[in-house]
Amino acid sequence: MTSALEGLLARWREDPAFMRRVTRWEKLPPGEGIFEEFPEGLDPRLPEVLRRGGIEQLYSHQAAAIRAAGRGENAAVVTPTASGKTLCYNLPVVNEFFKDRQSRALYLFPTKALSQDQVAELKALVKGMQIDLQTHTYDGDTAPGLRQAIRQSGHIVVTNPDMLHTGILPHHTKWVRLFQNLKFIVIDEMHQYRGVFGSHVANVIRRLKRICRFYGASPTFILCSATIANPAELAGALIEEPVTLIEQSGAPRAGKDFIFYNPPVVDRELGIRRSSLLETRSLAGELYREKVQTIVFTRSRLAVELLLTYLRQGQKSIPGRDDGIRGYRGGYLPRERRTIEAGLREGTVKMVVSTNALELGIDIGELEAAIINGYPGTIASTWQQAGRAGRRSGASLGILVANSAPLNQYIVNNPDYFFGRTPERALIDPDNLIILTNHLRCAAFELPFSVNERFGEAEVADILEFLADEGTLYRSGDRYHWMEDAYPAEEISLRSAARENVVIVDTTAPQPQVIGEVDRFSAPMLVHEEAIYMHGGRQYQVEKLDFAEKKAYVRRVEVNYFTDANLSVDLKVLDTFASQERQVLRAWGEVRINALVSMFKKIRFHTHENLGTGPVNLPETEMHTTAFWVAFPPEAPAGLERAAVEAGLAGLANLIPQIAALFIMGDPRDLRAVSQVKAPFTGRPTLYLYDNFPGGVGYSELLYRICRELFQAALEAIDGCRCEKGCPSCVGVGADDGAGAEGKKYARQLLEVLLDER
Repeated sequence: MTSALEGLLARWREDPAFMRRVTRWEKLPPGEGIFEEFPEGLDPRLPEVLRRGGIEQLYSHQAAAIRAAGRGENAAVVTPTASGKTLCYNLPVVNEFFKDRQSRALYLFPTKALSQDQVAELKALVKGMQIDLQTHTYDGDTAPGLRQAIRQSGHIVVTNPDMLHTGILPHHTKWVRLFQNLKFIVIDEMHQYRGVFGSHVANVIRRLKRICRFYGASPTFILCSATIANPAELAGALIEEPVTLIEQSGAPRAGKDFIFYNPPVVDRELGIRRSSLLETRSLAGELYREKVQTIVFTRSRLAVELLLTYLRQGQKSIPGRDDGIRGYRGGYLPRERRTIEAGLREGTVKMVVSTNALELGIDIGELEAAIINGYPGTIASTWQQAGRAGRRSGASLGILVANSAPLNQYIVNNPDYFFGRTPERALIDPDNLIILTNHLRCAAFELPFSVNERFGEAEVADILEFLADEGTLYRSGDRYHWMEDAYPAEEISLRSAARENVVIVDTTAPQPQVIGEVDRFSAPMLVHEEAIYMHGGRQYQVEKLDFAEKKAYVRRVEVNYFTDANLSVDLKVLDTFASQERQVLRAWGEVRINALVSMFKKIRFHTHENLGTGPVNLPETEMHTTAFWVAFPPEAPAGLERAAVEAGLAGLANLIPQIAALFIMGDPRDLRAVSQVKAPFTGRPTLYLYDNFPGGVGYSELLYRICRELFQAALEAIDGCRCEKGCPSCVGVGADDGAGAEGKKYARQLLEVLLDER
């Protein structure tokens, strides 16, 4: 019998208008599983409880992971979504508990939602075994009354890197039982630990291992990951120990239709396409009407709320009846997130619109379709999001809806690049000086340092001496002791520390109520005064942003627009680390970024027309980071006048960060560009690309080394774009932008100057 999804796919196949927008329709065939018997050494109760749940055999990669753990080897299991990686660590951990009832395990997951999900799965595994295996989540949502009990009696403590960093390691003396008896450390979703976040986490693990040694423990690591190009390298960099790689999946694979969908061009001269958000709304609406349970991924909180609003408005709902459409993103309160996850598993939630918060392996049931609004930035994330549909059996669908950004257009128009390429390499730099120094402060607070002690693989004698000179540490004999009153972990954010969040307070009702939160650095963009903040498909206007108290006060409104703030950036070079100069100066070094949100736009729903602007009166923020820059000859490069150079530089500032994402294997938002027609530092037309993180994470240095490849790819992107004078899919300027009317041509001429050098 044909399912509703299969019927819809057949109709799409026969629809010429739909197929004109499809750049690739890939049918991924099902695959057979590879099974093995339960390995020797497992307590008989474990196979027995699995058989009661219908599991007669293990997948081959599960058996291999259990055997590696039994030999005391660190293992990295790298298999696709829904391949049963959870049993790869749960079985060795529970098996160890049968041997030693004092044994402990620490599970690290990148998100709170995933932690909650794994605790539920663990409890289901041990149910009926008549064993007192205490499994608890320990994170920011854990009630204060439970924390002491977890520290004393938790056999398996499930947490996230942020809580380990601020709530466990600095208070290790309260966790003596855990650290003395720690046998396993599980690091799931390892591919999430890359870039700045991964560099921080690697240092948190250095601190964790240091405390384990202090208490006489030497735990075994089990790491799990979605498919990436360098899993053994990443695992080794994170734990700084030898790792046994298990990457041959034994799990059966359901068939999947994967569609690359490019919205139609609405202005051929300018190359402007229909909004990917509106196309996603239409596709999701069709799936909803066919009762196909669907997850829609989008890139930002605002996009989640816009799509949620559009989808609800598009359905003819009976008043008082739940339409089954939900949003899911950071900023929702914990109870609300748990309710949505349960609704997906039970089928009461028919469609969920999410940021990448649901990309990870949370059990959200048997979804049939996944729509990805905008390329997620990496091949690995795209497969992860598409893999949330069809996790168990039956037909499933993945659709990537491209937007007009250059990286999206490159991917959707070069599908062979996506389907024929292995996922990216995950890069980290744990020895980044700023990151390393900050974690040395934390480690010294936790335990004194010996003079010749290494911190993981890093030699840190000079940094320890520096910290002693500035009065942070005190040297007594051959040991360094913490001196300051401050609690260092609270001052260091791995991504966005909870104490830096701005709480959003709804003042509509007589009794004010907290409805969400945003991180401090996003607050000027999202909750400035007069901003429209969207939450749960409802609109709130910000009446007051109190930065000192970290509170934004909002009230319910019903308006026909949303707001979008503009960010202006001033860049100053502080130090040059390396440079080359022939006709063009190439360099990288340290810079200071001063960012200011100065105005916002009101944008009408559906049509996205500009309804007006307003000022934002907030102080600027400052960041020190690293940048790569190119400075053109002071005389007119390529014979261009000043206005033409300005337009060309603006075009490159739009294009190159997007193309660079393919080389740094990160998100386009990890880099920012600033162009200056006469830069104060160089005195020339200059383009800067800076790491969008304090201290940088090595992207700028990499771009300095591979700049010729980067510029060549940018030139190919311009030549491959079919617009006449520039569009959002290449240099991002249009015919009504003055000198930007020829922005595409001018940007191309500047690239030729960069590539003509020998």
